[in-house]
Amino acid sequence: MNVVLNNPVLYVVDYPDIHALEVIDKRRGAGVLFRDEAACRLRQELQDVASSSSEMDDFEDWLEGYGALMNQPAVYH
Repeated sequence: MNVVLNNPVLYVVDYPDIHALEVIDKRRGAGVLFRDEAACRLRQELQDVASSSSEMDDFEDWLEGYGALMNQPAVYH
């Protein structure tokens, strides 16, 4: 497990052993787990957004496209 991103908007964890990426929207307290090719695509998109700007608005805009998929409540241990 590797924490990829932890900012006021997103929490992203990479699980390389199972080829998965978990994304949690901190504003909504909900997230989603992407696997295989979907996780690879999401990793690339996230890198593109992170390298293009440091503004939180960019992460929020990017996250809007995945909002409908983030329907699992985030449970903190």
